[in-house]
Amino acid sequence: MEKTLVLSVDLGGTKILSALIDEQGKILTRDYTPTPSTGNQDIVIQEILSSSKRVLNEAGIGIDNVAAVSIAAAGPSDVRTGILYTSPNLPGWKDVPLRDILSKQFGKIVYLLNDARAAALGELYFGAAKGLKNCIFVTISTGIGGGIIINGELYSGAAGTAGELGHMVIDDDGPLCNCGNRGCWEMLASGTALAAAAKRSIKEGVESSITEFTDGDVEKINAQAINKAAIAGDPLAQKLISRTAYYLGVGLSNLINIFSPELIIIGGGLSNMGDRLLLPAYEEAKNRAFTQPYQSTRFTLATLGADSGVLGAAGYALKKLQSTAT
Repeated sequence: MEKTLVLSVDLGGTKILSALIDEQGKILTRDYTPTPSTGNQDIVIQEILSSSKRVLNEAGIGIDNVAAVSIAAAGPSDVRTGILYTSPNLPGWKDVPLRDILSKQFGKIVYLLNDARAAALGELYFGAAKGLKNCIFVTISTGIGGGIIINGELYSGAAGTAGELGHMVIDDDGPLCNCGNRGCWEMLASGTALAAAAKRSIKEGVESSITEFTDGDVEKINAQAINKAAIAGDPLAQKLISRTAYYLGVGLSNLINIFSPELIIIGGGLSNMGDRLLLPAYEEAKNRAFTQPYQSTRFTLATLGADSGVLGAAGYALKKLQSTAT
């Protein structure tokens, strides 16, 4: 029996990851290429096509052997219409009908999902949430994104854009977010927020060893440097991570009270801090959430890493193909 294959592409601001994936979630071939720095729409789309061609060539097949193409892209998009409204790292991209553009280029059915929502589905189909019905995926990295799974399905909402968890307002008098609001979750609990707080404190004269991990350059401060300084006992680094954990816990408590999930999966680069960040965040969530939903919620780390987006996008396409075939 012939395998059902999906060509899956994770389009980010810095990289394009293309993969050929079968119905068991096995990645058969992959191609990793930098996203063109210009961000020009035509050039980026051409690079998607080139990357996809390399994946197919390595597998020794043509596009005719693929059942569908599925795209995971950063930024708010409508899974039903296939429109990418904006993309944070691709300037000038606004209301791009990416699904239809690529469908014409490939001559195949194309699906389009937000990358964090795709990652949520990856964990549901092939990772930490396999077999569960109600869970939330939270990725904490440059920003905060996520996906909401209800009754085993991705919840998209009325506008098809549900899951912008990072733009839940935590402090209405907080820092200005790129979205225009103040005090969004990602402005208080992301890796970017953590680094910005450290830079601000050091520029204001707070003594810290954090810059010892960035060759003395304040502007090179990132979450990894802060974590290394905290491990070495730096008071400022420890204080800032504790503050980030506090805000992370506040946001998690909101998700628990609203959705009462079976599982919250934590992914993204900041999750690599492990217990130093996560245990106090879980404790803050416990202090703030209602007892019953908190006790019914488990926390776990994501298991699929950088492959979560392509796997989830492929899984979504496979489910859609299956449902239309029955």
